[in-house]
Amino acid sequence: MIHLSKKFLPNIFLIFIAMLFAGNIFADDVTDSIDEAVDHYKKGQFRKATSSLDFATQLIRQKRGESLKTILPEPLQGWTSEKASSQAMGSAMMGGMISSERMYKKGDSTITIRITTDSPMIQGMVMMMSNPAFASSTGGKAIKVKEQQAIMNFREAGNSGDVNIIANDKFMITVEGNNITEKDLTDYASAVDYEQLKSL
Repeated sequence: MIHLSKKFLPNIFLIFIAMLFAGNIFADDVTDSIDEAVDHYKKGQFRKATSSLDFATQLIRQKRGESLKTILPEPLQGWTSEKASSQAMGSAMMGGMISSERMYKKGDSTITIRITTDSPMIQGMVMMMSNPAFASSTGGKAIKVKEQQAIMNFREAGNSGDVNIIANDKFMITVEGNNITEKDLTDYASAVDYEQLKSL
């Protein structure tokens, strides 16, 4: 028989209580929906099981959209910004595309950064941007932003333009602005946290 010292009993009791309530601590709408799906499946209610799983999947997409918002930079010196927003499409729409964006302002100048993932367009963009001739065909130029392949299109006549970047072959970052300079575009494109993006 194993004899436990009395001084260890309080710790063991606390561990037991923590394990007992762990399920409730970590439960959320996603896990609740998954549990509902399992329950419906066991009862042979397959349509309801599918619906619960679809709902859980959509909630996960929304959480990923919220995570993308953290990648958007704070306004650079002299600029202000609006609150970041995110959007998660259902799987039947745009392949379940997830995006987040934020607008920045300085006087009459505006810049918007948009990050998109899980979009069917991204693979096509990866293929096109890997071809140097693509940049010239669109009237832009190929550049590097924080070691990421990018294409810049700048229109001096209207002081407007955009930079499109493919990161990790699955994220498309678009930086577009009006009444701005090329440096404004590249400064904001460089301010995106590409290292953190790798973990999403």
